[in-house]
Amino acid sequence: MADIDESILKDLKRLRELSPFEFKELLIKLASRNSERMMLNAGRGNPNFLALEPRYAYLQLGKFAIAESERHFGYMGDLIGGHCEKDGIEARFEIFIRNHWNERGTRFLNSAVSYVRDYLGLSAGDFLYEVVQGYLGCEYPTPPRMLPLAEKIVVRYLLKEMGAGYDLGYAIVDETQLFAVEGGTGAMAYLFESLKANHILNPGDRIAIAVPIFSPYLEIPKLDQYRLEIVEVKASPELGYQIPDEELEKLRDPEIKAFFLVNPGNPTAVKLEDRVLEKLREIVENEREDLIIITDDVYATFADNFKSVYSILPHNTILVYSFSKYFGATGWRLGVIAIHRDNVVDRLIAELPEEVQEELDRRYALITPNPRELKFIERLVADSRNVALRHTAGLSTPQQVQMVLFALYGLMDEEETYKKAVKRILRRRYRALYRGMGLEPVENPNYTYYYTLLDMEELSERLYGKEFSRWFMENFPPEEFIIRLAKEAGVVLLPGKGFEVPHPSARVSLANLREVDYLTIGRTIRKILDEYYEEFRKKGEVNAQG
Repeated sequence: MADIDESILKDLKRLRELSPFEFKELLIKLASRNSERMMLNAGRGNPNFLALEPRYAYLQLGKFAIAESERHFGYMGDLIGGHCEKDGIEARFEIFIRNHWNERGTRFLNSAVSYVRDYLGLSAGDFLYEVVQGYLGCEYPTPPRMLPLAEKIVVRYLLKEMGAGYDLGYAIVDETQLFAVEGGTGAMAYLFESLKANHILNPGDRIAIAVPIFSPYLEIPKLDQYRLEIVEVKASPELGYQIPDEELEKLRDPEIKAFFLVNPGNPTAVKLEDRVLEKLREIVENEREDLIIITDDVYATFADNFKSVYSILPHNTILVYSFSKYFGATGWRLGVIAIHRDNVVDRLIAELPEEVQEELDRRYALITPNPRELKFIERLVADSRNVALRHTAGLSTPQQVQMVLFALYGLMDEEETYKKAVKRILRRRYRALYRGMGLEPVENPNYTYYYTLLDMEELSERLYGKEFSRWFMENFPPEEFIIRLAKEAGVVLLPGKGFEVPHPSARVSLANLREVDYLTIGRTIRKILDEYYEEFRKKGEVNAQG
């Protein structure tokens, strides 16, 4: 068995409390030392697939937007364009479509405008004006929270994917408000800051977090500006990483102010079952109507028959969603915060003591003559720009336009052609990984297959039996195995410990490498475990002879 640098192991013992994403940087350095081999970084969650059609449509929309701009200042040659005019825009768009019909993206763009007009019942002229001006990026987002028609369209997409329905007659659609933000990470940063600024979460308060979870959600509450006490609500590996009833019972504690979760999970890649959702509903409706629930559902689109906590407890839940993973758009930074008009945070703010209300009156007096009527979602917008710069808040309009085209693509994909293709890619990679290890993959209807957790105890037992597994777990920390993968084979995985996974494990991202690469990773894992097993077997022979 190849030696591992003792200095690295010592560093590892000192650095175990680091975020797994910081630990990953060490692994990448190890994996990159051998320039003759290709590094296989399965630690990244950034997908290597992306949706083409809405991007082509964005290009065609750009051509139309530039043509609209060129209608002005003609006397100055081609130096300067102007803003779009709403009058006659539909007729000009129809001419543009005919002239570009055979270019990719045009037909989808035409269908999208038809869908907005004929199915959603919105004005095509208003829509075209909003997206053309938005594409040109020539005005601040107005209103700062989100462009009006963009909000209506994205709400429908979001609730469709969250299992809440999206027909026009469905009440929750019109009652859901969005704040367009710079991805899911921006959403979480704004939420923590605004909940603190409005004295809903104060230093020393208790919050519950469903674990395992995306590690920054464990790290942010501990920062000096928040200093929140964390109560872990632990999903059970023995139950397929569902949350047992006894763990959910912790939420009955009135001292717990908020409950954070990622659903489907990261790193577990498992959606919560209806049983868990119903138990959560029973606790909130019967005893904890004051509980704030914040759910990050970025992986929802990869799960079959997904249902969000927001769909069953909309008045208590703040929903965070990002377009980054499903559409392959991490660089676009497209996310939303969704809040019901009648929500628990507004009720809690209204119940704050008078002296706190007066403090908040002074905070928001800059932007409204009636601060106490300011809803939490509008406070979020203001707080995202330190209140004084609220008028320049909001996600850039070109970003919002691409978000709208993604949302329309999802809404119009009634046969789920794109969704099925993406799911097929992930499932094939999952099976290739296990094929490389020489094992049958475990299939589960709750899996998203975006990530998979390799439980080292379970894996070693499946390959070589309980006796070897016991020896392996007693003698080698899982981090050593992960370091060997990086150093000897150029394979980067993330340790499960940083995500609060209870069993020694490694997270494999199935999103960012080729199918053949996962076959290679599986074979590499098997090769190194074979070497451990050979060492185990030899020790057994020596002991037998002794």
